[in-house]
Amino acid sequence: MSFKNIVRELKEMRDVIGSMSRRGVEGKHWRNCTRSSHIAPDVPPLESTTEGQWAHLPPELLLDIIRRVEESETSWPARTVVVYCASVCKPWRDITKEIVKTPEECGRLTFPISLKQPGPRDSPIQCYIKRDRATSTFRLYYGLTPSEDESDKLLLASKKIRRATSTEFLISLVADDFSRASSAYVGKLRSNFLGTKFIMYDSQPPNDESFEPNHTRSTRRINTNQISPRIPAYNYNIATITYELNVLRTRGPRRMNCSMHYIPISSIQQGGTAPTPKSFPHSLSSSHSIKQSEKPSHSNSAIKDSLVLKNKSPRWHEQLQCWCLNFKGRVTVASVKNFQIGASVEDCYNVSNEEKDRVILQFGKIGQDIFTMDYGYPLSAFQAFAICLSSFDTKPACE
Repeated sequence: MSFKNIVRELKEMRDVIGSMSRRGVEGKHWRNCTRSSHIAPDVPPLESTTEGQWAHLPPELLLDIIRRVEESETSWPARTVVVYCASVCKPWRDITKEIVKTPEECGRLTFPISLKQPGPRDSPIQCYIKRDRATSTFRLYYGLTPSEDESDKLLLASKKIRRATSTEFLISLVADDFSRASSAYVGKLRSNFLGTKFIMYDSQPPNDESFEPNHTRSTRRINTNQISPRIPAYNYNIATITYELNVLRTRGPRRMNCSMHYIPISSIQQGGTAPTPKSFPHSLSSSHSIKQSEKPSHSNSAIKDSLVLKNKSPRWHEQLQCWCLNFKGRVTVASVKNFQIGASVEDCYNVSNEEKDRVILQFGKIGQDIFTMDYGYPLSAFQAFAICLSSFDTKPACE
């Protein structure tokens, strides 16, 4: 059988895979998630699924097939074929996960866990955000700009919820379910009353050894013994975003600092690495009790020498009479929300000037309720999206 015939048969297996996923409530939920986000669900296949003839291919042949498919389909929606390979059966899924590299290594997004892994070091991953004012929702799509047929791949979605003393942005893998009691829930962003400080919460720790769960109000309302073992029951404080107060009420750009509690400064040094989760947790650890969740959200040793990001200072353009930054064509509309951030590191940490000058995340407006978001190492798509969401909140004390 030729390589083209194999790929053609894989595409024809879409209906078969869909019928398999109908077995069980969880399979039904993830079928909806895959349809809306085009990212393979990172959950183990059901044991009752019939594997069929494809499960018994020789490992060497299977490895060669999937490797060639992965190398040939590098962009979406063609990369959906790689997702189909991982959905055939357990042997196919194991080999696919072994072949598919992290975004840092290959610069591509494939599985849901890719959204929690650091981006590439060389060229950023380019995305855009669409804001819906009527529903207070924000959707992150993979691509340079919106396509005419609206077929772009949805990565993450967020819903803004105003409370008496704060604002929350709930972040999900799907655009129609923001419940924390859902397996699509990935984290949230919470602001203070003035909108000058935001805390980023993750539904899972990128480094299991250094994290402890944070005890929030939503945690108290959920009994871990009464919910599905796949449901995230904790929020982990992974970053703090602060905006400087504009006491004198002078006109000028916002000044932002991001303290990434569990990304060490060593990650941007020569040979350094950032925390890279390999999969979503499938069960709650027995050691994660309510008593443990009442401990501080992070220890002093965990945040020592953590990476701090700071927005780049724009220059004043006399002719245009505005503040300007070089977005390299990715931002076309002036807005107070536009920013670029990079590492803020002291000289004693032996970080190169090139790394200090590198733009890790940039965000800017290109149209009515449309914004670009380009991110790279050591931030993940989830972390970058949460930082950009902080720019949408009202900040009367900073402007």
